[in-house]
Amino acid sequence: MSNQFFTIYTLTPWDNLKSEQLSEVKLLSLKNILKSYPVIEKEFFEDLISNMYKQEHYSYNESIKRITGPNNEDYDISSFIFLWAFDKQKRMFQFLFQKVKLQSKPTQSILVALAPPELAKLFSEHGKDAIHRIFSLLNTPKNIQFLMILAPKGKSVAEEYKFYKIDPSKLAQLKNARILGNMPNIQGQWFPNFAPRCPVCNELLVGLENYRISGGKIICPRCGYQK
Repeated sequence: MSNQFFTIYTLTPWDNLKSEQLSEVKLLSLKNILKSYPVIEKEFFEDLISNMYKQEHYSYNESIKRITGPNNEDYDISSFIFLWAFDKQKRMFQFLFQKVKLQSKPTQSILVALAPPELAKLFSEHGKDAIHRIFSLLNTPKNIQFLMILAPKGKSVAEEYKFYKIDPSKLAQLKNARILGNMPNIQGQWFPNFAPRCPVCNELLVGLENYRISGGKIICPRCGYQK
């Protein structure tokens, strides 16, 4: 069942990435606010990159390790970035962007989720006007307390888990095969024995050492059958 939220699992750049523990951030899907995910013009990101180089309070960190969607589906984290900012009025802004290929058009960035709830209300009431005004604010350094761009760091933990995941049933089969391969059969052999059986007593006749040969005939040592 859909829970309406994207969840980001990220290392913590606010403590200089000293901790390996992941923090969890939930953002409301734009599909619950607007009819579709809005496309964000590349000029916005170009201005952000410019501010990253010029402004000390604009920063970039590779820290995202997993992203799940409203249906708890795992995403390829390589196509996402997460923007986290506070302005001088102590208002918080959190936006999740994804690069996508839309039909025959070049790759574009869409806004897929946001937080806090106040932003959702603003977007619901004012739509694209709210997007333009807020994104203009985010690229005005004098009005921003800090702004962080969080990007993917390596493979997602979901991909790593999938790579190393072991199927318990297959593991059990492998273990059983290994045990049987190292266990002598009841005749002391490593492999199945196909020696003939006596047609009278059904004794398994393993090797000529179990036969008595008399006058050119083979005699079963158990019942005396001769051949």
